[in-house]
Amino acid sequence: MKIRIPQIFFLALYFTLSANIAYAQHAADAPSDDESAVASVPDATHFNTQHKGVFNGVTVKYTANAGETYVRDNSGDPTAAIFSFDYVAQQKSSANKPARPVTFIWNGGPGSSSTWLHVGAYGPKRIVVPSDASHPGAAPYIMKDAPESILDVTDMVFVDPVGTGFSRAIGKGNKEDFWGLTEDANGMAAFIAQWLTDNKRWNSPLFLLGESFGTTRAAAVAKVLLDDHLINVNGIVFVSQALDYQGSTPYVDDNIISYITYIPTMAATAWYHGKVDNSGDFEAFIQQSREFATQQLLPALFQGNLISNTKREELVTQLQRFTGLSKTYIERVNLRINAFRFAKELMREEGVAVGRLDSRYTKDERDDVADSPRADAAGAISPAYKAALMQFMQHDLKIDWQRKYLNPSDPELSGKWHWSPRPKGSTWEPHYVNTAPDLAAVLRSNPSMKVMVASGYYDLVTPFFDAEYTLNRHGIARDDIQYFYYHGGHMMYVHEPARKALLKDTRAFITSQLSR
Repeated sequence: MKIRIPQIFFLALYFTLSANIAYAQHAADAPSDDESAVASVPDATHFNTQHKGVFNGVTVKYTANAGETYVRDNSGDPTAAIFSFDYVAQQKSSANKPARPVTFIWNGGPGSSSTWLHVGAYGPKRIVVPSDASHPGAAPYIMKDAPESILDVTDMVFVDPVGTGFSRAIGKGNKEDFWGLTEDANGMAAFIAQWLTDNKRWNSPLFLLGESFGTTRAAAVAKVLLDDHLINVNGIVFVSQALDYQGSTPYVDDNIISYITYIPTMAATAWYHGKVDNSGDFEAFIQQSREFATQQLLPALFQGNLISNTKREELVTQLQRFTGLSKTYIERVNLRINAFRFAKELMREEGVAVGRLDSRYTKDERDDVADSPRADAAGAISPAYKAALMQFMQHDLKIDWQRKYLNPSDPELSGKWHWSPRPKGSTWEPHYVNTAPDLAAVLRSNPSMKVMVASGYYDLVTPFFDAEYTLNRHGIARDDIQYFYYHGGHMMYVHEPARKALLKDTRAFITSQLSR
């Protein structure tokens, strides 16, 4: 049968209208992109195992819960799955028994998982690497029980921030929403509040423990917890303090402060490697280097070219005494010793560079005339820590998951990190990162809170004298800060005597805060 043109037109119109109506109905019934993102979020993943260990002479049965906590926006929709390793002691509930404390622990970076503090220092198991700063070699590596762990006095939650470990942005969240000084603090504080809710632990004493940038984070998180969540922190442990970055930024030429804060660490390093007279008392030598740096070198650098030739010669001689560098080199750098260049210059004649993270380590580099090391000698331990953690997760914690454990972190994290304390798009007069004012504000609002500061003598990244310089300012009361020093580097727990001392001091600090 022939169909006339008018019939064809009406049939086409009918099918077009029918299709549009069907599409409109489907669009109305289908979820939006945001709704789809939320709907596609699976349940949080958890791996639970039961364990028993002896810590500080106390037998502890505990649950290891390795799993995700969902951080949510104001609408209750998940934006991030933050993975943590939770070690929670099993104890019989009692109305008269005080709530057990919980300590949230993270490393730094930004962009570091909690690997280092987890299997190197505070966890119930530890990786064994040479204590004398020699190379740890290749696999197999040894994992041992860690009876010095603080699990006898506190539960521990080792946290991997978004973009590290198994932690990811999910749902409506974007990873960049968590990558920044303020963004990171807000996200980690939200994680803690959610963890306390999920685990019914709101009345537990709460401690924060961070290393390096993790201390930057801890100070900021403590303030966000108080301001936005009404949560008081019982105490904070800083491992390798980094709150005000001016004192740990030696590569900015006109940064006078860094030429002062690094002097005692350079003195300790020169002492360790026998580049200065080390026949006397180490502590006395370090104290003399502090006094020289603040009482003689600082005023001279402030005066600049106004100092006399006699004074300049005196300073050169003293700098040689404390750093072990030649007078010729000190003259050439105009009394301003860049700590990173020091790592190359100290043992240049031997053809080796010392480590930045731990200046006890040495490395024979190919380029013997470079101004500074091309790699960090202390990085030799990284493969051992990675192998130990992966083995521990698979065999002890029974983590069977196809998701990649990001260590190193998401490759985009460093380049997209937002250092400004102000929201993106707003104006900002750049300055050194500094969360010490956050710490000062929390200490004034919470007088019972105290801070433990653990520093390694051989840390050329976050020098111990910078911790003193930073925390003795900003209106922080002297009695609120407790300083501890160890014969190790940035990760002082690599040195076995330092690890044991660090754990002993941390246990004593937490116990003392619980008695307040």
